[in-house]
Amino acid sequence: MTTLPEGIFPVTQETAQAAFDWVFAPWIKEMGFCDFVVREGFFSMRLPLNDRLKFFSGAVCGQALMAAIDTTASMANATSPRMSKGTVYQHTHFLRPAANDDFLIEATVKRFGKASAYIDCSVTFVGSGELVAHAVLEFAF
Repeated sequence: MTTLPEGIFPVTQETAQAAFDWVFAPWIKEMGFCDFVVREGFFSMRLPLNDRLKFFSGAVCGQALMAAIDTTASMANATSPRMSKGTVYQHTHFLRPAANDDFLIEATVKRFGKASAYIDCSVTFVGSGELVAHAVLEFAF
């Protein structure tokens, strides 16, 4: 197992970029996430519209949105001093086509429990604020 770098966990506004860079796979980093906002139990970031994430229809594919949701929720969970063992549950509702705008992904920890954390996540259009997708996730400790 890799040794955790010192000083980046729990994630704060100051350590968010370093934690993100250390934790996630290159293909996640290539999605272009930016504009991190961090508070204890909360993480948000922007996903810029990217042609590489689109279906034939021009909408961003659900797989990309689910990866964005899981990434954002993982970072919200990492604001806890306890290290997660990973995602154990994710349920996502897609409410409208994800097209023609950047996305704001916001994750709020509803409960840091003894064995798991329960997280609520939303994906909205940056311009209009319309809800694109909603998810609930659980992370094991």
